Amino acid sequence: MSRAPLTGSPQSSAPLSGAWLSAPGVQQVLGLLNTAGHQAYLVGGCVRNALLGTGVSDVDIATDALPERVTALAGAAGLKVVPTGIEHGTVTVLVAGIPHEVTTFRRDVETTGRHATVAFSTRIEEDAARRDFTMNALYADAGGRVLDPLGSGLDDLAARHLRFVGDADQRIAEDYLRILRFFRFTAWYADPAEGPDAEGLAACAAGAEGIETLSRERVGAEMRKLLAAPDPAPAVAAMAASGVLMRTLPGAEARALAPLVHLEAGQAPRWQRRLAVLGGADLTATLRLSRDEARQIEDLRDAIGAPDSAATLGYRLGAVLATDALLARAAVLESPLPPDWQAEVARGAAAKFPVSAADLMPDLGGPALGAALKALEARWIASGFVLSRTELLAAR
Repeated sequence: MSRAPLTGSPQSSAPLSGAWLSAPGVQQVLGLLNTAGHQAYLVGGCVRNALLGTGVSDVDIATDALPERVTALAGAAGLKVVPTGIEHGTVTVLVAGIPHEVTTFRRDVETTGRHATVAFSTRIEEDAARRDFTMNALYADAGGRVLDPLGSGLDDLAARHLRFVGDADQRIAEDYLRILRFFRFTAWYADPAEGPDAEGLAACAAGAEGIETLSRERVGAEMRKLLAAPDPAPAVAAMAASGVLMRTLPGAEARALAPLVHLEAGQAPRWQRRLAVLGGADLTATLRLSRDEARQIEDLRDAIGAPDSAATLGYRLGAVLATDALLARAAVLESPLPPDWQAEVARGAAAKFPVSAADLMPDLGGPALGAALKALEARWIASGFVLSRTELLAAR
């Protein structure tokens, strides 16, 4: 990940800008709250990413207005409101079909590691104090002026220092998913030369057992995002060293991930490929993989230990999975990639088996038909996909 300079800094009042900020829906929602006398700010990832100069996708808004007040103001403006998380102060305002999530300032009253009881607040400082990391506790007004209520978020972001807000152990005790978020955000935003924040890493190690209380869907979502980072290897190695990886993916090992990332140069990151080299037992249950995802991982793991050529993998798996399989095999077995492997994958992926079941009927049927087709296909593959339909049928 490139380390672009911040567009703003603690010493600079230069406002943020961009299409995401000037979007009519964003300005309308902020405007209707501000006009009614309420505080309303963009918060979290959109502000962080805008400061980093990276893409902004999700836009979240924080306000001192209660959910009922937000609903009333939006309704008066002719906008539809959906109570998506009203018990936690969140409603979604739809502007021209585009959702805008608006959440009332909050402070935690009671937490269990998975769920929090919150009280609404009118103070932005209390809202910032309950967030996970200092670089996520940044706000911006409708004009793009950045607010740093904690006084440390901008400095930490500029230094690429991912740090928990306040006491790391307490933040983790409030929600054990923050352990996985710590490693995910470390992979995406922290300075790789410095490594994970020492206090945060120690707190994650101390609270690792709490991961087992999380829903597997939440764990799976975090691992997908972590493994999609440009280089997740250092963060995953830290997970392994702290005991977090074995709680998250029992039986997994981080050894082959760094070599895989090195081999991937020029290839788009794919979390499936990276998960395959980590290993681990029963990933379908552990991460709640879909049927298609589980099949991909199984195919990749089978291919790592198989002797199939690049062309054969291309034919059997298709270009994308065959590429994944060859990279994963080279990383796990610490072996070189085959000569011209990309061209061979493409050749195999384009190959079409020239014999069909109809060619063998009515002479054969049932299991015998399937066995004959399989034998002919094996002969065709062994020929390098060059035997013709006529040659294959004549050789029966």
